Amino acid sequence: GGTWELFRYPGIRSDSDMFSFGYGFRPWNELQVLADGPSIRNYIKETADEFGVSQHIHYGLTITGADWSSDKKIWTVTARQERHGETETFRSRFLIGCTGYYNYDQGYLPEFPGMERFQGTCVHPQQWPEDLDYRNKKVVVIGSGATAVTLVPAMAEETAHITMLQRSPSYIFSVPAYDKFSEWLDRVLPSGWVYRMARWRNIKLQRLIYLLAKKYPDFTRKLLLSNVRRHVGKDFDMTHFQPVYQPWDERLCAVPDADLFRDLREGKADIVTDHIDTFTENGIRLKSGRELEADIIVTATGLNLQVLGGMELSIDGAPLDVSERMTYKGVLMEGVPNMAWIFGYTNASWTLKAD
Repeated sequence: GGTWELFRYPGIRSDSDMFSFGYGFRPWNELQVLADGPSIRNYIKETADEFGVSQHIHYGLTITGADWSSDKKIWTVTARQERHGETETFRSRFLIGCTGYYNYDQGYLPEFPGMERFQGTCVHPQQWPEDLDYRNKKVVVIGSGATAVTLVPAMAEETAHITMLQRSPSYIFSVPAYDKFSEWLDRVLPSGWVYRMARWRNIKLQRLIYLLAKKYPDFTRKLLLSNVRRHVGKDFDMTHFQPVYQPWDERLCAVPDADLFRDLREGKADIVTDHIDTFTENGIRLKSGRELEADIIVTATGLNLQVLGGMELSIDGAPLDVSERMTYKGVLMEGVPNMAWIFGYTNASWTLKAD
């Protein structure tokens, strides 16, 4: 639940459909397809409460290391209390890492030339200030991934103007914000049946799209781009949506009810594909010579990867380099006893493989 607890930028939501992203053992009973962050956070908390997990959670700890003793056949996990710095230890026969792969302390920020010159406000979505006022301000969002395509429509209604500045395009497609078919089925069938049917349908559909993209990449590309064209209009410059790679060579970006395309079509937002030359006092100058004025620059430039939440593994006191070990089915680590780590899919909902 780290992502949904810590990330509080405008519009924060899932980029996987909730019927497959939710737990298989506890139905997602809302009709939002791409749910907002607070809804997901509540769903996780309620699930933990219902299944008796909450009472076993220790909060406010930074896990610093875990050492396996071959003699005692036991793990010793070392943690630091964040409030007063004291060290605690936990012992167990089995250790499971469910930490994801992000560093939650800070996001990834490239070294842009001239950043110190910018006189406005510069923020990273991972450390979004609660009191940031962007009403009637000129905003530039740097990025082309899930965070950028979420932020732009979420902020567009209140900004004077917002620009999405991307170095290169991503594939972006529209999905319904609400599952109206399941809403209709829910009137005539038990809710549990409706959930299982929607989950089965979405998993099969995801898999079909992925296989289609791999087998017929050119056809899938035309399909995705025609969807964009239909929403932005025939006069829009499509080079902003045409990646140099084929579909599913990288993850696709989903937007609910074509909200990003609508704001671009209506002129509430625009999209620029170019490289940054330097930050200036009043915004950003691009390699093409064009200047983008900004009161606020949002660097939606991604996240830092981190293994096992940053904790150090060792066996009998000898440091273990995770990068030198093979993993079996992404769960068991070579030569490391009584330990598993949980990773999800990259081309489908994370929780499907975790389950």
